[in-house]
Amino acid sequence: MIPTMIIFGLLAGRWWKTALVVGTVGWIAVLLVTGVIGASQMPLMIGAAFFGLANTGVGVAIHQGVLRLVQSLRGSQVCTD
Repeated sequence: MIPTMIIFGLLAGRWWKTALVVGTVGWIAVLLVTGVIGASQMPLMIGAAFFGLANTGVGVAIHQGVLRLVQSLRGSQVCTD
């Protein structure tokens, strides 16, 4: 399931703040719905929130890095016409 959150971060990385919040809350929701953790297990939910944030953050960081690289390459091109 970790790659799922990284891919989500890659796809939604343009809107990084929203992606991090949705990834964090979404990961907890996925774990609750699938029965991996229970609603009464607050310490596990806090840990799950951290891992959801971290995994989404990896995808967002890659997206933002590629975005900045492309922007810098576009800005440094010199027209030789």
